[in-house]
Amino acid sequence: MNILINHKPFELHGDSTLEEALTQAQIPLEGVAVAVNNRVVPRRDWGNTPLEEGSKITVIRAVCGG
Repeated sequence: MNILINHKPFELHGDSTLEEALTQAQIPLEGVAVAVNNRVVPRRDWGNTPLEEGSKITVIRAVCGG
């Protein structure tokens, strides 16, 4: 299955959840907010959120500073 993560193509093998995709893409699961197709997904739902061909994932990392 082909998806986009932050506008970059990424290939997943078979059916995957959001959490599996983030793990396969080596994206840290802490300190990030994630949206699928422009809808924010609460962290508690990542393991239950199925992805489809062409899904667009946006990962936003928290940054400290001033």
